[in-house]
Amino acid sequence: MNVAEVTAKAKVLLEALPYIQDFRGSIFVIKYGGSFMEDPDPSVRARVAYDIALLAACGIHLVVVHGGGKAITKAMEDSGLKANFVNGLRVTDEATIAVVKKTLDEVVNREVCDAIATANAKPKGLSGDSVLVCEKLTTDDAGNAVDLGYVGDVTEVKVKLIKKEIADGFIPVISPVAEGHDGKPYNVNADLAAGRVASALRARRLVYMSDVPGLLANPPDPATLISTLKASQVDELRKKGVIDKGMRPKVQSAVRALQEGVQRVHFIDGRQPHSLLLEIFTGTGIGTEIVHG
Repeated sequence: MNVAEVTAKAKVLLEALPYIQDFRGSIFVIKYGGSFMEDPDPSVRARVAYDIALLAACGIHLVVVHGGGKAITKAMEDSGLKANFVNGLRVTDEATIAVVKKTLDEVVNREVCDAIATANAKPKGLSGDSVLVCEKLTTDDAGNAVDLGYVGDVTEVKVKLIKKEIADGFIPVISPVAEGHDGKPYNVNADLAAGRVASALRARRLVYMSDVPGLLANPPDPATLISTLKASQVDELRKKGVIDKGMRPKVQSAVRALQEGVQRVHFIDGRQPHSLLLEIFTGTGIGTEIVHG
């Protein structure tokens, strides 16, 4: 490696320095998307794990809430069950919730923890029903009555338990299930769960990592990426159909998190090399950020 290459690397580190200094000691919640997690290229998952490990090494307190939609759908199909969705939320009957909990807790959570551990960080897998309490979801994001079965809306986050894991040097990795007031497990949309966790922890940043570049003004054209969006502009984009399907719960959760104390929310493509670092440690970022206003 010549002097010019070494100097270029040093310059990159120095550009990141003010962000590292600013964010040290802050809490970031990362929604680790189910879709890109299952990319056939193992280097994709490895890159994300190492990015998470680097953020932790910089003194940022991370909490990961993972998805697992595709893994659940496959497990359901293997069990002879059919997946149905309403506005991006999975209809969950009694047979389905058993598959959901087993898949998330015993398969996906373990895979995420193993990836982070391989990057020499310290993950701590937590079943969501140990730290999340919910009531049955009865309305959608438009206020319409719905009955999706064992689908919950998080009403309580056991902040002390999560902060204890952080204080002990761990990265909590939470599966999106919650304990209902009836004592039964409920499926919780991972995007909504991440938002509620971020709100309860008063996180500096909430980052959604998935397999899309961010919010697109003209889906699916990546050239129409919206770099910055004010929370007050969300309703208009929803009415226009720009925010639709699986993006609806993400954006709904983002706006609610901003209203409840989270400083900024980001949507990035986890398939892009080091998108997490580029979004956090540069001024321009790589995806969409939703801000107050």
